[in-house]
Amino acid sequence: MNRTDRLHALHEALRERGDAGATAASLARMFEVSVRTIKRDITALQEAGAPIWAQHGPGGGYRIHPSATLPPVALSAAQAVAVAVSLATLPDGSPFGVDARAAGAKLRQTLGPIARSRAEVLSERIWVLPSNSDTAPAAVLRAIERSITETTALSIVYRRSDGALTERVVEPVILAWGSRRWYLVAHCRVRADIRWFRVDRIEAAHCTTDSYRPRAVTDVGEPPDGAAPLPT
Repeated sequence: MNRTDRLHALHEALRERGDAGATAASLARMFEVSVRTIKRDITALQEAGAPIWAQHGPGGGYRIHPSATLPPVALSAAQAVAVAVSLATLPDGSPFGVDARAAGAKLRQTLGPIARSRAEVLSERIWVLPSNSDTAPAAVLRAIERSITETTALSIVYRRSDGALTERVVEPVILAWGSRRWYLVAHCRVRADIRWFRVDRIEAAHCTTDSYRPRAVTDVGEPPDGAAPLPT
């Protein structure tokens, strides 16, 4: 687990513990790092504005202020099923697919017993056939996700349409879904221009240590008719 992911997971772990909190030693065991590392991570979260406070002495530990907890999510049974359908119809191996399914599981946990029962009944009447689309290896997808999230240049081995393999370093701009496949649209340092890469043709990928300044989405050009970013 890289440090960015660990900081997020650490914040979530403290949020879930609530008033019980957690000691540095227990967190170190949970994340398989040293106590010193946990203390540095806590300091980084505090400096970033996370409302984490420490209580010293017996029974002490780190706690997160109640203001950091998520507000109640009041989904109806139909809304919960709509989210499940959207996630289930993602092609296997979609970028951010693992995180999407984890988020869906968290949302289901917010349902009350009546809404959960209705959602289960409704779910039985919806079938989803698995997608047979070509996909990239999981390691490639994770590298793409990290590159976009952390603005770190991505080194890829790409299979062209003629079957030849090329190696290049790219700076992702957007991920695009169209024609039943995913594309990574990125600035290619080899070609010094924007290129569209089919994700299922990326044979290998890893993040470099070189950060980049994200280019404007408009650098990609005009979007096709009907194309739109994700709603927020």
